[in-house]
Amino acid sequence: MVDIIGHVGMALIWLAVGWFLYAERAALGFVALGAPFGLLPDIDLWLSRAFPTVHHHGITHTILFVSVAAVAIGAILGKWVVPWLEAHYVPASEIGNRYAYAIGAVWVATLSHLFADMLSAPDIAQPIEPFWPVVGQAVGLDVFYYNSPLVNWGLFVAGLVLTAVLWWWDDDARAVAEA
Repeated sequence: MVDIIGHVGMALIWLAVGWFLYAERAALGFVALGAPFGLLPDIDLWLSRAFPTVHHHGITHTILFVSVAAVAIGAILGKWVVPWLEAHYVPASEIGNRYAYAIGAVWVATLSHLFADMLSAPDIAQPIEPFWPVVGQAVGLDVFYYNSPLVNWGLFVAGLVLTAVLWWWDDDARAVAEA
């Protein structure tokens, strides 16, 4: 249960995979598209207000939920947001399949949330069972304290720095290839 800024940082770190899958602008779009969804599993904090049976680190913190949500949200983004990116920022040839692009961005970012929570939550929150319903075993490593400003801001800064370095590296590699 990393803080919000830590979850965004972890999402940025995990979304770095986009720099190895796509060219410069498409990679940056992949990161921008996915980053907000690093917070999605914590929707259970809101849902629990309306539905008493929903608890934190429950169904929304499973790979099943992450996958279903990524397909549903990715389909919406692939239909309306990715075409906008193509029209204004990223050449369509760099993205390929709009739906796979959007689903991948949401899936990677949302999955990063589960990983961050597994590293920080076992002693202070409901255990995470990411493999439910296949395996009902809780997973937690308790590597760092969830409310540590150093950890949360460190993850965020690391995500920003990694994105900037990969953006610079990709731009530099492209300049060398074009020369």
